[in-house]
Amino acid sequence: MSVMARVERVRKERSSRCRRSVRGARANRSLMSAVKRGVLERVGFDEMAHLVADEEVSRSREELRPAVEAVVNAQSALELEPGEREDVVDCALDDIVGLGPLQPLLEDDSVSEIMVNGCRSAFYERGGVLYPMENLFESDEQIRILIDRIIAPLGRRIDERSPLVNARLKSGYRVNAVIPPVAIDGPTLTIRKFSDRITSLRELVELGSLPEWYAGLLSCAVALRQDLAVVGGTGSGKTTLLNALSCEIPTGERIVTIEDSAELKFSHHPHVVRLEAREASIEGEGAVTIRDLVANALRMRPDRIVVGEVRGAEAIDMLSAMQTGHDGSLTTLHAGSEEEAVVRLTLLARYGINLPSELIEEQIALALDGIVMSERRADGRRFVSSYAGVSRAPGGGVELERYVSFDRASGTWSLDREPPFIEEALASGELSEEEVEQWRRSCP
Repeated sequence: MSVMARVERVRKERSSRCRRSVRGARANRSLMSAVKRGVLERVGFDEMAHLVADEEVSRSREELRPAVEAVVNAQSALELEPGEREDVVDCALDDIVGLGPLQPLLEDDSVSEIMVNGCRSAFYERGGVLYPMENLFESDEQIRILIDRIIAPLGRRIDERSPLVNARLKSGYRVNAVIPPVAIDGPTLTIRKFSDRITSLRELVELGSLPEWYAGLLSCAVALRQDLAVVGGTGSGKTTLLNALSCEIPTGERIVTIEDSAELKFSHHPHVVRLEAREASIEGEGAVTIRDLVANALRMRPDRIVVGEVRGAEAIDMLSAMQTGHDGSLTTLHAGSEEEAVVRLTLLARYGINLPSELIEEQIALALDGIVMSERRADGRRFVSSYAGVSRAPGGGVELERYVSFDRASGTWSLDREPPFIEEALASGELSEEEVEQWRRSCP
């Protein structure tokens, strides 16, 4: 077994052990309180505050571990096995410098989302499937303290006057919290984690999310500067697919990304400017919207504009950008089908400009080149499903033409029609005859 494999096994064992010990160690709140008081006395308030504020949780844990172990060992009344004693130490460290019972889940790379629905129920998502967790919190007050610990370093506040908060952790994880009176059954906390493991179409192919010939088609579409919208429901893998498509952009181009919460990763691209929207402060000032950022991006000399998600009036600005020399731009949209995507994009664009729907549909037809669907099945597996071309209908409006179809029953893909941009690229010399023929032979 390799060193990395051993490290991974130990990490998983520790994560599983700590989750198992949550009920036992945390049920005895007096014990945990005594341990934390003892650590505070041993370390001192100033040093404790410094360690808690440190963004490197792993470093704080290692520095504090000797003090916690000493305090736990001093509890002579405890009759614990060595493994149980280690569980108590780990859980105490989670409470002091981490996010309490949620810390093992945050450290587990296989967990993609954590959902706390008051003190009565909590769930986490792994591989697209939800798993319940019982007795994680004893009271709503514990959840409120945890929420405050998360958002306080971010300069955010949540209270009865402002019972909703959206934020992004330093790790890039997205956090949403809602408290009473809006949340009827107690404070709710949702943490969405974004994995850096999937960064290319090749990795999606290896996962079985799409066949290799389909990935080659999408790669060509991006390289040939097709304006694409990735469409799907919540948790269908839109952001992952958008990130994979973005990695197909040539390295010689300047990319400006615009997101509500920064989730896209461009670790291998040399020229990326990442912009993130900002909500208003407590005083109601300083808000920077997605629409503000899209308008500003046009002044930043972008070759491509990538909007993490279009959900408001910025839709009209995005469409305008696609028509004004920024071909090859990418975005995502919540919708269940290509037809729903066109309708939703029309409605969103009308928030930004008071024009008849017919004129906005004309702009969609001229600006957008394709819609790529992403979907999640009941078993949690995610697929890049259909791909439709967008063009102007003869009588006006939007015409959709299916290039790639996906059969949900069999989980197979078929090429309905070769996209016209392939032949156009062949005629212009952007693609060679050998490349095109090789791709055609790989298609079903």
